Amino acid sequence: MGSVMNAVYNNYLTAYTPKPLTKYDTHKKSELRKVYNSIVKINKEAPWYLPTTSKETQQYAVDIKENARGLRNTIAQLGGLEKDGLFSKKSAYSTDEEVAVASYVGSAKPETDIPDFELDVKSLASPQENLGLFLSDSKTSLTPDTYSFDIGINDMNYEFQFTVGDDESNRDVQERLVRLINNSNIGIQASLAESEERTSLRLTSEASGLPEGKELIFTVSDNHTSKTSGTVEYFGLDYTSRAPSNANFLINGREHSSTSNHFTFDKLFDIQLKGTNEEDNPVRVGLKTDVESLTDNVFHLVGGYNDFVKAASSYLETQSKSRQLVKEMMGIASVYGVSMGSIGLNLEQDGTLAVDKDVLRQTADQADDINETFGYLKNFSNMLLRKSNQVSLNPMDYVERVVVAYKNPGHNFISPYVTSAYSGMMFNGYC
Repeated sequence: MGSVMNAVYNNYLTAYTPKPLTKYDTHKKSELRKVYNSIVKINKEAPWYLPTTSKETQQYAVDIKENARGLRNTIAQLGGLEKDGLFSKKSAYSTDEEVAVASYVGSAKPETDIPDFELDVKSLASPQENLGLFLSDSKTSLTPDTYSFDIGINDMNYEFQFTVGDDESNRDVQERLVRLINNSNIGIQASLAESEERTSLRLTSEASGLPEGKELIFTVSDNHTSKTSGTVEYFGLDYTSRAPSNANFLINGREHSSTSNHFTFDKLFDIQLKGTNEEDNPVRVGLKTDVESLTDNVFHLVGGYNDFVKAASSYLETQSKSRQLVKEMMGIASVYGVSMGSIGLNLEQDGTLAVDKDVLRQTADQADDINETFGYLKNFSNMLLRKSNQVSLNPMDYVERVVVAYKNPGHNFISPYVTSAYSGMMFNGYC
């Protein structure tokens, strides 16, 4: 039952608001218990509502919950979960972000100076690709039967079974195999390649780089399959058109390799390789100055706030109570409107914040005490953090619902089995 519910919950994440997970999406048992107790407390005195069955409303509720998570994570990444930690995060720079993007992941207050380093990218890591034979969109030559083939990946073998009917074309069977493989979620993406009115089945690994002790990430065969064989040869599924390869690069002249284009260097820098650089023109990576780091942090905070407001505003025409959420966010920003305006952060009519980069940087450069000059932004972020936690716990506060009955205040028992129905949310797969 648990695996089934996990699949249902995670489908909401991928279907509605796919967002990358961060270290702030992992939690201790005590934190999960606190979340659960908060939901139970909310529901203890909450009225009884008619269940919400509209798919559009369900999507809206999941969407604002996920965007609340995104806002919380933005604040967390800036150090906002720690006392006096906000805006202490240092920022990294890369002299050529078309080759490599860098971010700092070390301590907020490193004990020693962190030197810059040179990065010389020779080649990127690449996935494996198998490209089958290009076949015309005519009736398949395969005899009607039940066929199967095996894909070996990550030391596991997966058998795929399918039937071929009397009047099916090559393209019909290829399209079915694309759906069959993609729905299996084994780490391989299938697609159709087209050329001169012919189609080929393309298989591409989600992973890149060479597995240790192996030359390929996956293999395709029907030599020992349980049903009728012959489809691997017919479609050409075992032809590797591009072998996987590792990323090769130099750091300060020393050779390194990685199976991925995303790696961490010296537990200080998170590096995302994007391309190769010109010979004798390496990319330089290091830490920005404190003033530059501060302005970057302010940009990220404003970006997280704006993303949340825009997400809520996108439902103004379809969800009447989304207007309440936007108004509450504007109310939080307006409390500090005058102070933020003095450093180049201006509240717009749609509730978003516009940044005057020149004013912001000039203020940071001229500040005698940065903590004092930007101190009120900590209060602003704390209010955003509380709001994001509230929306995450009960996004149904911002959904128009029909009340069935009010509970008798102060004389209710906790019912842990109805938390999802009336807080409106399920426990997501990442928490």
